[in-house]
Amino acid sequence: MAQGRGPITGSINRRQSRFKTTDSTVLHNRRRHHRAKAGLIELMSRPIVAIVGRPNVGKSTLFNRVLGWRKAIVDPQSGLTRDRLYGIAEWRGREFSIVDTAGLDLDGGKNESRAAIEAQTNVAIEQADVIVLLLDVREGLTPLDREIVGLLRRSGRRVLVAANKADSPNNRHFAHEISELGFDEPSLVSAQHGLGIGEFLDRVVAELPEPAEEPAVDTKADRLAIMGRPNVGKSSLLNALLGDERALVSPLPGTTRDPVDTELMYDGVPVVLVDTAGIRRKSTARDRLEQYSLLRGIHAMERADAVLLVLDASAGVLAQDQHVAGYALEAGKGLVIVVNKIDLLEPAHRKAAYWRTTLLRSFKFAPFAPIVTVSAKTKEGIRSVIPSALEVVGQRRIKIPPNELNRVLRQAFMEHPPPSYKGRRLRLGYATQAASEAPTVVMFVNDVGLLHFSYRRYLEKAIRERFGIMGNPLKLVLRAGKDNRTAPPSRRAKGARADLPTSGEARAKAGTKTGTKAEDSRTSPPSRRAKRAG
Repeated sequence: MAQGRGPITGSINRRQSRFKTTDSTVLHNRRRHHRAKAGLIELMSRPIVAIVGRPNVGKSTLFNRVLGWRKAIVDPQSGLTRDRLYGIAEWRGREFSIVDTAGLDLDGGKNESRAAIEAQTNVAIEQADVIVLLLDVREGLTPLDREIVGLLRRSGRRVLVAANKADSPNNRHFAHEISELGFDEPSLVSAQHGLGIGEFLDRVVAELPEPAEEPAVDTKADRLAIMGRPNVGKSSLLNALLGDERALVSPLPGTTRDPVDTELMYDGVPVVLVDTAGIRRKSTARDRLEQYSLLRGIHAMERADAVLLVLDASAGVLAQDQHVAGYALEAGKGLVIVVNKIDLLEPAHRKAAYWRTTLLRSFKFAPFAPIVTVSAKTKEGIRSVIPSALEVVGQRRIKIPPNELNRVLRQAFMEHPPPSYKGRRLRLGYATQAASEAPTVVMFVNDVGLLHFSYRRYLEKAIRERFGIMGNPLKLVLRAGKDNRTAPPSRRAKGARADLPTSGEARAKAGTKTGTKAEDSRTSPPSRRAKRAG
């Protein structure tokens, strides 16, 4: 495996104390200090609007309606949102962060999962500038609603009430029932059908703190998707990087269903971390919500620049781990292998050098991927993760000089000429780097069908040895004239005649030997050529 030394290792010590905030919301110094303790801080100082309510009142539907796309899972089954989901919304020229929280069930008894969900919502309330209390107009005020009202009053935050599922004018009577809570008149909305959303957002924007002036910041952030099979510690890794219980952490597999986006700044570089649901084999993802989460996780990966593949050091490498790596490379994404839970191993087995040797066989299709060993629980090795990932993302944007690229490839052709097929050999015209997201080299050759897969690997290795491209798949694209497209040997029919001409040059030679004109053999149908050859 790639050793990940040089610029990566050298930059860790310089950067490890440079986690810093870009929060400029001067009206909320106390919350800024609370978030600054972690070191990694969310990027950009947008006001925060948190949607709070009991389960199944339509919080995720309203969240998606405001964002304009389906970011949170929406389903009639209650209790689907487990983490705090953050999205960025804009209304009448004002940008703000909107947070979808898990449904509060204060009367549902206490267990580990429920306590963690309640803690998640409390953090969202603590961070929010404006809280939207969402109620169900059809069910009216419930005892649980009143308990949540008491919780919000104690928070001291500005609270707006929205009555959801108000699809009929007959629901107006609900406003009088709400007035006894001591809040302003509620906004009657239908998140599902979009009714009343504009008026509701007008009220939200009116309550936002005035934006502070800041210098222009490059908002093009590098996106890193945290992926892996269930229960390898993806959410724990995210929380260790943030120093904040942002994603719900539980020993039960499958507690993350929605991709959770977290914006942060690292050493002046904007970064988005995406925590995704664990990827199982599709045959085992039978629950429709789990299938949807799986597709959402793959979609999140497709929007990422690089994938942090998290492995469980105590469990070794399983087929699902290889599948996730395959997904990432097939999508043209950068790859960093993060071996988690090394605190469960002997000291000799905690080093990256040990895991490079151990993982070489399992990930022989990705020997270029750097390996980082960490313990999300004890924070060991955590500060190496983001520098390694940013180095991989930087390698995606490498510019290869055309002259140097052609020199390297011609040298490779000279040192080890390509194998011949039926007396013909692959010849290189010239090569250039394509303008694409992932590193791509276009080679113009005499016949694309003459490149054997083993020689393709040899050329890729030659390019990597000279230009690096660490942690990224390298795509070789071959182009040739229309008359020079011999099918690869493995793809030809087994019964095909070995002496049948396959290109202009070969047909000319065949025509000379059989006494027929070369141009006749080029225009005659295959059946006629076969008869003449016979």
